[in-house]
Amino acid sequence: MEFRSGFIAIMGRPNVGKSTLMNALIGEKIAIVSEKPQTTRGRILGIAGGADWQMVFVDTPGLHKPRTKLGTYMVKAAEDALDGVDIILAMVTAGEIGAQDRAIIERLGRRKESKILAVNKVDAVSRETLLAELNTLHEVPYNAVIPISALRGDGLDELQNMLRTHLPEGPRYFPEDSVTDQPERVLCAEIIREKALLNLREEVPHGIGIEMQAITKLSERLTEIHATIYCEREAHKRIVIGKQGSMLQRIGSAARLDIEQLLDTHIVLRLWVKVREDWRNRPEDLRTLGYE
Repeated sequence: MEFRSGFIAIMGRPNVGKSTLMNALIGEKIAIVSEKPQTTRGRILGIAGGADWQMVFVDTPGLHKPRTKLGTYMVKAAEDALDGVDIILAMVTAGEIGAQDRAIIERLGRRKESKILAVNKVDAVSRETLLAELNTLHEVPYNAVIPISALRGDGLDELQNMLRTHLPEGPRYFPEDSVTDQPERVLCAEIIREKALLNLREEVPHGIGIEMQAITKLSERLTEIHATIYCEREAHKRIVIGKQGSMLQRIGSAARLDIEQLLDTHIVLRLWVKVREDWRNRPEDLRTLGYE
């Protein structure tokens, strides 16, 4: 049986739904999601497959103009993700296609790889608005332009079929039951960061970093995890902890539930909060927190 496989880079500006789409296509939550831009900070692989095909999705940080060394790292991670891919899956948001989106579409359109453009969040705009916007994209140099809703699942079958059409012949890069290449400690750290993003006020989340310190299996059904939440200001530390520890408890409780599902074991999660001023611009801190 002829086997087809390939690497697919999901590209676009921040907050167009790249992580939500990858999770939907592979059928499992691998990449964290939130409504805040620049949620994804590094390259994450998600793997989907069938009897005669395998797609390796590369979820990337949003393309933006960086203002910190962390931002520079994120943009470089997105650009580097294009090396060696077989298909580029560009994403834009229906009703919000602006100059930045069109510049990204144009730049990616000049590349030699197969290219598919997904217009996401179609459920949030009227049919008239969507049709008018799609009409402005009919001449882009892409193999297909497909309207989708990553959140609701609209158009995902058509998108996956189109991706399969453009897969080259190749090997099964990962074992059949794989869904990601990320180690458990990275997935756990990202879950904690996601819960912080979902619960904290607007000025705090971009300055949050998670350092995993220990994952210790206490028994067959019990694992203890120690992690530190870093923020950039003493005032932010007080917000993360909350009154009598209420916010930290909320973040920890939500994270524990997801980590228990991930690891299939009961979890004791111990969190600390520390201040590292301006860590997003300090190379040694970026390395400590896994951004290299």
